[in-house]
Amino acid sequence: MKKLLITCAVVCSVLCAVAADAPLIIFDTDMGNDIDDLMALALIHTLEARGHCRLIAVTSTKDNPLSIPFCDAANTFYGKRVPLGAVRNGVTKDEGKYLGLVREMDDGKPRYPHTVKSGEDVPDAVSVLRQVLAESPDGSVVIVQVGFSTNLARLLDTQEGVDLVKAKVRMLSVMAGYFKKVSGDEKPHREYNVVEDIPSAKKLVEKCPVPIVFSGYEIGQAMGYPSESILRDYDYVPHHIVKEGYIRYSPPPHDRPTWDLTSVLYAVFPDRNYFGVSEPHRVTVTDEGVTAFTPDANGPHRFLTLTREQIIRITEAFVQLCSQPPAKK
Repeated sequence: MKKLLITCAVVCSVLCAVAADAPLIIFDTDMGNDIDDLMALALIHTLEARGHCRLIAVTSTKDNPLSIPFCDAANTFYGKRVPLGAVRNGVTKDEGKYLGLVREMDDGKPRYPHTVKSGEDVPDAVSVLRQVLAESPDGSVVIVQVGFSTNLARLLDTQEGVDLVKAKVRMLSVMAGYFKKVSGDEKPHREYNVVEDIPSAKKLVEKCPVPIVFSGYEIGQAMGYPSESILRDYDYVPHHIVKEGYIRYSPPPHDRPTWDLTSVLYAVFPDRNYFGVSEPHRVTVTDEGVTAFTPDANGPHRFLTLTREQIIRITEAFVQLCSQPPAKK
């Protein structure tokens, strides 16, 4: 068994630096499947640089050996190192379009420096989640899950995991599902993060002991990140990991939807009215991967809503925050 690469000193330094009311963020991602994961991580780093949150761990639910090295490269680009955890026996094993950036060399040196060479070189994600949560103050953590539910479902497989989440986590901010009513012959949307691991999605909504706020497919789909910003706002360095990743995944002039970014923005600013929030519901996941949702005054689940005015405001925030130069670059 690989030794956990987490020290008490690292965690203590994190906890001492964060403001009392700023959330400690665990970012659980399927990095490599879409470019919004990378932009969401960049957003976290900028918000941390502004003192609004603190990133304390990154775990991946994409079972490709380059997913975690890419997360490491992105963190390094922004001047930050945190505990990393990789899924074991997960889904989506393909490399995808942009993870190969970690192989790129300039003058014999990595274009995007990173320490981790493979996901096999870091602890499994559940071990990282357990340790980081155990060393965090009660009620201080927000978990931002923007990939599959694999890691969190496995954490909740044990009573110890359930108790840790209940004690340490104030909220899950999850990009998953679809929360628009369908009518007539319209088929309900089967959202990607759910259908790729339906058993884990089911387990998460059934066993999670803290509130979950969902950003459904329809939220990020309503806001494309302006590709003009990718072309113009990231040239303060010769090579920018967000710009190069975006162009490899979805070349301009395509404006890629901002699905994962929405869950980050809500996690850090739940009370700033960037989004509307539904009344309490109870969400279930069907065998086909559809997220069914029923109003329930005592329900533990809510989902985000949007107005035209909020779309304008959020899109502007994303452009300014994602393109901000790294604080420690």
